[in-house]
Order: sequence, then C-alpha cells, then structure tokens
Amino acid sequence: MVGIQAYGGYVPRYRISRMTIIQNMAWYFPVIMAVAGGEKAIANWDEDAVSMAVEAAYDCLAARDRKRVDGLFLASTTLPFADRLNAGIVAAALNLVEDGLSAADYTACQKAGTTACLAALDAVSSGSKSGVLVVASDQRRTKMATMFEMFYGDGAAALLFGRDDVIAEFIGAYSMNCDFVDHYKGYGKEFDYGWEERWVRDEGYGRIIPQAVNAFLAKHSMKIADFAKVVYPCYFTGTHRAIAKELGIDQSHLQDNLHNTCGDTGAAHPILMLAQALEGAKPGDRILVAGFGQGCDVLAFAVTENITKFRPAQGVTASLASRVEFTNYLKFTKFRDLITADLGIRGEANPNASLTVLWRKRKMILGLTGHLCTKCGTPQFPPMPMCVNPNCQAVGSFEDYEFAGRRGRVEMFTGDLLSPSVDPPAVYGLVSFDGGGKIFVDFTDCDLNQVKVGMPVKMAFRRRTRDQMRGFTGYFWKAVPQVQG
Repeated sequence: MVGIQAYGGYVPRYRISRMTIIQNMAWYFPVIMAVAGGEKAIANWDEDAVSMAVEAAYDCLAARDRKRVDGLFLASTTLPFADRLNAGIVAAALNLVEDGLSAADYTACQKAGTTACLAALDAVSSGSKSGVLVVASDQRRTKMATMFEMFYGDGAAALLFGRDDVIAEFIGAYSMNCDFVDHYKGYGKEFDYGWEERWVRDEGYGRIIPQAVNAFLAKHSMKIADFAKVVYPCYFTGTHRAIAKELGIDQSHLQDNLHNTCGDTGAAHPILMLAQALEGAKPGDRILVAGFGQGCDVLAFAVTENITKFRPAQGVTASLASRVEFTNYLKFTKFRDLITADLGIRGEANPNASLTVLWRKRKMILGLTGHLCTKCGTPQFPPMPMCVNPNCQAVGSFEDYEFAGRRGRVEMFTGDLLSPSVDPPAVYGLVSFDGGGKIFVDFTDCDLNQVKVGMPVKMAFRRRTRDQMRGFTGYFWKAVPQVQG
C-alpha cells in the first residue's frame, strides 16, 4: 500500500488583519477595501521559505525515525538560493542521513507542491525510495497597497510518503499543464506581476480546476460524491464556492480555503489544506486534492484505520490557533524590506560567510547537534574534545546528540538596544535543556516584557544572517519562549 504516512504544518504566529492594511494604505489604493475581511499570517523577520519548511517537517516527523527518510522534495516559489540546493539545507536541519538521500527543489509554479507529491509517489511506488518527505513552503513579498498584499499569507506543510503504516492510501491522479499566466515573476524581479483579478478568478480557478477534476473523475470512473472532503486553493471565496457548485460538491464536503485565517500560502496551500483535512478525517473517508498553477494536479486518497494512531506534534489547526495579532503595519513593511531604515554603525559589518567552516560544522550549525559523553552520559553544546563534566573530563568518547527537538528553560536573558536588530531590542540569553546541556542563543517570537527566568522554550530553525551584497543567507537555531496563555 502506497500513500501518506504522516503530515504536518506550520503557520507563523503573527497575524495581520486586512483592516490594518486598509487603515494604513487605503488612502493610496481604495480598491483594497473590497477584500477587507479576515487576517493573514505573516512570517517573522528571521523566517523564510526554508525555515518554515523545517518547522513543518519537524511537525510531520515528530514521532518518526528521521533516519529512515531517503528522499526530500522541497516545493516553493520563494527559495532563498537560485543555485544551492535549498532542500539540502532542510535535510541538514532535520539531521537526515546524507548517504542514499535524494533531495530536490520543485519551484517556478504554484502547483509545485502537488507536483512534488506526484514525484514522491512515483518514487515510492517504483521501489526506488521507501520514505519521501515532501515539504511545501512560501513567503511571497508584495508591493504595498496591492491585492496581492491582501491575499498572500505565509506558511508551510509537509507530507511523508511510504508503504508502511499508511494513513491515507493513494488512489490515483490526473495532471494537466497549460501556460495560463495569471501572474509571474521574472528573474531579478522582487515582486510578482499580476493581471487583473477576474482573469485568474474566471479563466484560471473557475475553468481549469473544474476541467482537471472532471477529467480525473472520468479517468478513474468516480463521482465527486465519493469524496468526504474536496481540497483546492482559491483565494476568492465566492469563486471557491462557485467551483464547488459547478462540480456538485456539497458545501459540508468542501475544505475551507483558509482565506480568513492565514491567506493563500502559494505552493504550500493545497498541502496545508490537505493536512488540515486529514486532522478531521475518519477511516474510510476519501479526500480529493487539487493544486493550481499553469494547469492543475489532482490527487485522491482513501483514509485508513491508521489515521486514528497518528497525530502531528502540533498540526495546522493548532498552529492557526496559536496566533498573536500584529497591529504595526510599518513594522511589517520593514520585516519585508519594503522600507529602508538605518541599522547604525554596528549594523554595517558584513563578514563573508566561511563556507569551509559551514561544511566542517554543518551538523552543529544546521542540525544543532552536540555531543553526548559515552562515559558519563553528559550532553554538551557545542561539541568539544573533552567532556564538560568536571568529574569525568573524558577525551574523545562521544556520540552525536541532537538538541533541536528538545525543550529547555530560560536560565538568564537580556534585551539589548545597542545590537543591530530589525526588531529591537535584540533578546538573547542562556538556555538549559531538559536532560542536560546549555546553549547561549538569540530569542525570537517573543516580547521582552513577557520573558521570564525559568520559562520553557523550544528551539526553532531561523535565518541568522543575510548578506545582501553576496546573496548568502545563514541559518542557525533560536530559542522561542513559550508564553503561557
């Protein structure tokens, strides 16, 4: 049996109301008032498509042996590197095995996520791979006071495909490709260029999705009523419902398009919607999912009894519920580099990233891997040649020890207004891990006034540096204080 073994999702905690955007920018482009309802998810200043992909992947693989994953496909239209395997960064952050691992980037199209899923299913079905992780993630920058700014949100989702303990068996698929251009982004351009809304609404979503779904049903001799949930992206809520009516989908079987809660997350969106649909699925349910963009991919799954045994670490619904309202529009525009602000003299330092150091210490930097002393059992970070336990001090007696998924506590912290930061004050401090080990790190996703000594933290993979001159993004792990209530 081939199908989905696990799923996960990640929606950044910050949500900006569309009314906040209107209050700040409707003076310039009043038309945006037509889509005033709801809110959208926005990534923090140190997040991007890669870091969000890591979060979704950890959510998916929380209860599984990551060493058994032998394929990783990353789908995104906003990858930070044009010529570096972005999927390789995600694999390193997950501490996947290097030998025997196939990794690839799928990009340049909004249906890249579903296309990656089809490739993963082909690899598993053929027997060439036993466990392929597909992660889709997007963080699209938009110009201010545009419909894209109102529609687009940030997020990521992950699916693990394999043969054992399948929670949703793969039934079949259908794909169509056509060069329908509703928007595009040329090389060297910062933003999408889009045609008018009714073009993508009527000729795009409204025609291509029904055409592809009907072709799938005809190919597999099935009816739309056979499916308990039908999943497809469309950020026009009226059109989303109109497509359902045209296809004969009962509204109770239509998966919410998430427009009012997180916005359209690009290549991640059909996977994110599918992950949420799986959260509420029952054994025997059938789910149809479509990905739209220069055509349409349609995939169908049958939920098995194993669905009752699986839960992601957090899941999409819980991620959506874990929200913090973001009311400062100017701050949001700075997070997106839409305005220029001076970081001061201290912010002028622009050191060249040492690629040799990154290679030699890739497990430590990207995987947050330290050492565990095999003599006394003491964990330590960073890896050192001698055990830090003063009663042991063994030399060279270590095995790798992953800190990334471990919880910790705030030992001490400070808020620094002198350090250059996009979101001052810079907050950093000492964290002690449950089970042993300490690390001095930056804090993120927190308000200085809420951080307390002893507060629990989890580790998050984030962007640490961005060299604008050389085009290099550096990543490391940060502590996220878990504010109660």
